[in-house]
Formats: sequence, structure tokens, C-alpha cells
Amino acid sequence: MAFDAKEFLRNLSEAPGVYRMIGADEEVLYVGKAKNLKRRVSSYFLRTVSSPRIALMVSRIERVDTTVVRSETEALILENNLIKTLKPRYNILFRDDKSYPYILLSGDAFPRIAYYRGALDKGTRYFGPFPSSGAARESMTLLQRMFRLRTCENSVFANRSRPCLLHQIKRCSAPCVGLIDAENYARDVRVATLFLDGRHSEVTDQLSARMQGAAERFAFEEAAIYRDQIRALQTVLHKQFVDSGRDEDVDVLVAQEIGGVICVNLAMVRGGRHLGDRPQFPQAGDGALAADALVAFVEQHYQDHPLPARLVVVGAQPDDVRAALAEALELDAGVVAPRSATEKAWAEMAGENAKIAIENRLREAGRVSDQLDALCAAMGLAEPPRRIECFDISHTMGEATVASCVVWEDGGMKKSEYRRFNIAGIEPGDDYGAMRQALARRYGKVAAGEGVRPDLILIDGGKGQVGVAWSVLEELGLTSIAMVGVAKGVERKAGMEQLIWPDEREPLALGGEHAGLHLIQTVRDEAHRFAITGMRARRAKARIGSRLDEIPGIGPIRRKKLIETFGGLAGVKEATVEDLCRTGGINRKLAEEIYNALHG
Repeated sequence: MAFDAKEFLRNLSEAPGVYRMIGADEEVLYVGKAKNLKRRVSSYFLRTVSSPRIALMVSRIERVDTTVVRSETEALILENNLIKTLKPRYNILFRDDKSYPYILLSGDAFPRIAYYRGALDKGTRYFGPFPSSGAARESMTLLQRMFRLRTCENSVFANRSRPCLLHQIKRCSAPCVGLIDAENYARDVRVATLFLDGRHSEVTDQLSARMQGAAERFAFEEAAIYRDQIRALQTVLHKQFVDSGRDEDVDVLVAQEIGGVICVNLAMVRGGRHLGDRPQFPQAGDGALAADALVAFVEQHYQDHPLPARLVVVGAQPDDVRAALAEALELDAGVVAPRSATEKAWAEMAGENAKIAIENRLREAGRVSDQLDALCAAMGLAEPPRRIECFDISHTMGEATVASCVVWEDGGMKKSEYRRFNIAGIEPGDDYGAMRQALARRYGKVAAGEGVRPDLILIDGGKGQVGVAWSVLEELGLTSIAMVGVAKGVERKAGMEQLIWPDEREPLALGGEHAGLHLIQTVRDEAHRFAITGMRARRAKARIGSRLDEIPGIGPIRRKKLIETFGGLAGVKEATVEDLCRTGGINRKLAEEIYNALHG
């Protein structure tokens, strides 16, 4: 029965909420939010719609579900959660972009600078975001070279008894051991802050004044330090891609479409200094336009990142972008098309880099398509797998067993969905028991309708591991998922792998030149790397902890005190005997016993 939009809209609420467009077979086509549900949903059923993509979606609607909420903020949160969970075909989705790096400046008495990714906390100042880790780390290196701020963790800083290597190579002024007083260190922090804020002329003026003052006092070595700082700063400014000559923060957004692939390229300018760019590729339904993608990116990106004073956009109308920010996020920004020669240069660079990124993407997509076709033919799959999950077990002689699960989806590894399972309750070295536990924990959720269902499961192992894994799927009723083991073969060389089936078929050797095997190797090797990394971390933590517990005189209270004082077990291991003595309740004899136990 055709969807009766007029009848549905007649009784629709005007409250804020979220709507879901439902198609055939209960497929969720689109999820959206609205200040006024009735007005927003009605716009989809006008005689003229905004794009062919929207028209196609509307023609497939069989039902519209709505959820009324109390505020626009609640609608925004609910929409975001539903899009990530349901992955509707006609929503424009971008790879999670919360991982932009920042430079952190702590609020300690002697602030530390650090490279940082993650949620932003109050009480700490962040500079960024930077478009890439390279841009952030380059700025970190410059700060260390010019201003010599500390980068060590507080647990290390509080327990140093002599300067570290960074001081020796003139990258830190060693406030930990009093080689610089609080006043002078705070002055360096202020100048570094000006640099990160892009106020380069003020930095140069302050450094020049210091150099002049030192020279007048005949402190020529100190004056030489300021001279070198000024030279380093001028070198940085000289190397800039484009310098606007003004202390300004600008984001440049360019959307392009080539060969059916859309790219939104974000270039960041902070303090007039161009920091580079970062291309984003949306997952969008048929008929999506570059302009749609740019507007969607702006709505999603600035939910989690500060809005600069000005956005320069190419590929969509500035008025549309401005309206999207105002409606979705209640943000008011200056959104313009490129006007000045500098803005046009920024936009031209971003556009050229977007073109290069699309061309690389198309080449990679062709290679991945060939790999998938070859894998389908070899395994007899009805259609190419969109999501592949691979499991590996890692331990050292049965110690600290860890299982890894890595995810390949839509042409690449999806690190945000990797999982590690710390295995417990099995006999040491029981790989079969570890595999059973990992798969039961991962796919028990899928059987309950909670997790994402893969199209293909890879097991790093032979017949035994595959048999155990298949028995778990049988118990959970998930045998419709394709599964194959990847055994290294007799010679254990790359290219000699055999595919192990869960049934009675003979193992299949594809050969080192087989495109499908190259894809399997990529995913399998990543699972192996991820498992080993987790196992080593767990083993190191367990060994240090168990050694502490074995030391006479170290009970739960002293163990807790040590961990709190040194910021974890790793910090306890790095501490000297003198450092340990400064911990309450630890005398020198016990400190020596602790040190010897952890370093024996």
C-alpha cells in the first residue's frame, strides 16, 4: 500500500524530534532531526525537492516513524546515535573525525605541553585542531626547540633527581630540578601561547626585547639563545605555504566530485599560518551532490570542534552553509566564498589536493574491487563481503592471553571498531578455549540483535581453531555467516597460506599472486599486530604487578600508594631508589628491595 503523506502529516506533532524514513523490508532510508517535526517532514513531500537523490528517496518511503523529544539538543543527540547505529542509506556519513590532534597545555604550576587526541577537559588549554598528526608534531618540535617547555608526565616530573636527556639536547629547561624558576618558566609559557595563537609579531617583539636586555647586561650566552629562537621562528614563518599576514583563524572547505566519488577537503589556517589539509569521503546514497556533502560535513564536524571566525567554502552556497550551522547547531559564523588573493590561493590548494585524493581513492577502489572479485570467485560467495572480521590469539607460553578482532569494511581497515578480549578462566596455552571465549563474547551480542553482523569471518589458524569457531556460530545460530581459516602452511611463508573450510572440503592454496589472498593477508596481518600489541601490554602490567605482590612488606595499602604516587605500575618500574624513598611508608631498605625485584 502506498504511503499516504497527506494523512500522515495531518496528525504530525509540531514539537522537536527525530524522524526515520522507512522503505521496503523495513530498511531505514534516512534519519533526520527537526525543531518542528511537522514543518520539516512536510518539506520532503512538496512538488519540487532539493535534489534527485532526495526525490529518489521519497519515492521509496513506505512509512515515517517519529520520536518526540523535549529539546533540539536532545533531538541532535538522538539523531547522531541513530545514524551511527542504523547507517541509513541516504544519510551522508563521514568517517568519525573526532580524532583530530591537538597540542595540550596543562594547568600545572610548571605547565607541560603534549600531543593529544581525545575528549577535551576543563582546566586544560588546547590548541588546534590540527589537520594531521604531522602538523601537530611539527609544532610541538618547534615549541621544544624555541621555548624548552617540559613534555614529561607529572609522575615523572615530580620524581626527577637530575635533568633528563631532553635538557641535554636543549629541548627542555629542566624545571623538575630547579634549573629555571617559576617566573621565567611562566614567561616562556606565555610566549609559547602567543605563538600557538598565531600572534607571531608579538612573539618576535618579546624575544627581541629579551635579547637586547641580555646583551645590555653582557649576558651574551643568554642573548644567543634568544637570537636562535628568533631565527627558528622566522624560518617557520618563511616555510608557511601561504601567510595571510594577519592573526586569523580560518577553515577552508572545498567539495569536489569526480567519477562518482565525492571529497570534502578541510584546510586549516590558524593565526594566519596554513597547517595543511585533510580529505574526507562521505558515505552517501545514489545521486548525492558535492554541495550536500559539504553542508553535511559542516553540520557534523562543528558538533565536536570549535568554529573559527571564518569559513571559506567552495562547492556549496555560503548562505546554505550558514543556514545549516544556524539551524543544526545554533552557531553563527562568517561563511564566504574566496574573495582575497590569499583566500583564493588557499581554496585552489585545497581543491587541487581534493582532486589528488579522489584520484588516489579511485585507484585504490579499483584494486580493492579486483581483490573482492577474486576472493568471491575463490570462496564461492554469492556477493562481495562488505564487512570482514578477523580473529587472532596471542600469548607468551600461556601468559597474558589476548584475542584480537579487527574489522575491514568498505575498502579499508576500520580501527574504531577493533576489539581486544582479555582471556581468563582457561588453561594456559589453550588456544581453542581462547578462540571459543572470544567468538562467544563477540557474536553473542550479534545473536541478541545488538552488534553489527559481518559478511565474512577470518580465523588466523588451522583446522582446530576453525572447528571451535564454527561450533560457536552453530550454538548461536549464525552459520549463515561465511567463515574460513587462514593457515600459514608447512613452510610458514607469505603466499603459501591455505584457506581452511569449516566443512569437509580440502584446504585451498590460492598462491602468492592471487589478488584475493592479498586482501586476506592484509586483514590477517593487522589482526596479528593488534593481538601482539595487546598481549605485550597486558604481560608487562601483570609482571610488574605480580612482582610487587611478591615483595615482603608490600601489602594492598603500600601497593596502592606506589601506584598513585608514580602514576601506574610502569611509573613504579621507572623510579629510582631515591624516588621510592620519598613515598610515604617506604624506607630505604624496602625501596632497594622493590627496585631490585622490578629490575632483577
